[in-house]
Formats: sequence, C-alpha cells, structure tokens
Amino acid sequence: MKQYKDLVNTVLNEGIRKNNRTGVDTIMYFGYHYKVDLAAGFPLLTTKKIFFNSVIRELLWYLNGETHIRNLRQYTKIWDAWTSKEKNWEIGKMYGYQWVKWEKFSKNSKSADYEKTYINQIEEVISLIKNSPDSRRMVVTAWNPSVLDEIALPSCHAFFIFNVTNGKLNCHLTQRSGDIALGIPFNLACYATLTQMIAQETNLQLGEFSHYINDAHIYENHIEGLKEQMKREPLKLPSLEISDKPFWDLSFEDFKLVNYEHHPIIKFPVAV
Repeated sequence: MKQYKDLVNTVLNEGIRKNNRTGVDTIMYFGYHYKVDLAAGFPLLTTKKIFFNSVIRELLWYLNGETHIRNLRQYTKIWDAWTSKEKNWEIGKMYGYQWVKWEKFSKNSKSADYEKTYINQIEEVISLIKNSPDSRRMVVTAWNPSVLDEIALPSCHAFFIFNVTNGKLNCHLTQRSGDIALGIPFNLACYATLTQMIAQETNLQLGEFSHYINDAHIYENHIEGLKEQMKREPLKLPSLEISDKPFWDLSFEDFKLVNYEHHPIIKFPVAV
C-alpha cells in the first residue's frame, strides 16, 4: 500500500529520535494522517505477511468485552507480553470492555444508592447509523482516565468516529501512539474489518478509513526490517467476505479473506 510506504518513509526521513518507557529508542513523527478507500480492496499489507486470523480473533475479543486473554490465548499470543499466568492473564478494563461495557452510575430515585449499568458504545453507534445517519455523534472511546492505573496498557487506538456520506460508511481513528512496524498494520486491518461489519449491518457501502496517529514511531530495532520491507513491490489487495448475519451473531468462521498474496514475513521484536 502506497499509504503505508509513505508513512514509513516520512517517519524515517523526517522523524526525530526519542527515548520512551520501553528503553528502546524510537524515530518519532508527530501528527501523521492518511486515508484509505475501503472500496478499492481490503487494506491488508502485502509487503510482508500479516496474520489475518489473529486480526479477527483480536477484534472479536474486543467486541466480547473481556478483561482477560484466557480465551484469546487459544488462538494468538499477541497480548502475552502485557500480562502473565501469575496474573491470571488479566489485562483489565481496556479496549473492548470500554467499547461494549462502559460503566454508568445513576442515583437510585428511591434511595441514596447508585446503580451501575453499562453502555454498549458499538450498539449505540449502529443505532445512530440506522436511525440518524446524518448524526455527528457516532463516537466510540476506549480512553477512560479512571482505569489508567489498573490496566495493562493505556489504549493506543483510543477514539473512533463513524460518518455516513452519500450512502457510504466512513470511519476515522485517532491513535495516541502507533508502532508502525507491528501495531499499525493490525490497527488498519482491524478497523477496516469493523467498518465493513457495521456497513453490512446498516446496508451501507464502504467509504474511507481515515487514520490520525499522534506519536507515529519506529523502534530503532525495527528500522532495518522496515527498510527491507520498503524495497518490496506491493501486490494487489485482497478482499474480505463476511457472512450475511446480524452483527452480534458473527463469529470467526464468518470471515473469509480472498486472494491474499504477500511477501515473506518479517519478524520485529515487541517493545514492552
């Protein structure tokens, strides 16, 4: 994808070196933005192999709202670095929990007690798209300041908004921090899939995915791998087929990646 190649080259050529909590320095570029036309093909990188099955497993894990990775670990170990068996594989009230179980406390009208209920932000967005498609309030946030000291990792892809234009569903993601070699390809594929799922549920065509990365960075031990990746010629994008089922009934078997051709895998170490 040209957009990804432009991102990598911009950070390598115009970024500045910064240290960070992981102890591995980065080359960082502030405030990068790009768009992808989702109707032009499913935006899964072809210049290296992306494990699409893991993308879907992670997305379904988000939508499940779980605060642990015990079930997710049966299929992918991508979150193992942030928890452990000793911690019972807990990661706390992160991404998916905030998406579908945002806690709301309301005072009981008959007593002094407060009642806790939950807001499913994804369902609220779907309802708005169906019933008020011109709304500018189709917002989902994973950033909850009240739990930052309890969770394994403060949400990197923190805030996303949907928009309906001319019968097409668009999605914009604001990301506070983006690991370009490892995280961004997954984030792009994840939100492209989610947008397609919601578009199918709401009978809309696919529009654009817009992505703003506040701290777009490349770890110094990823530089050589990315330079090798940039030498590779992008291949034709695949397509994604999703079973014609209600949104909340979709399971892993309902996603089919079609005609995915790719260059060999490039391994990048994870900075924790």
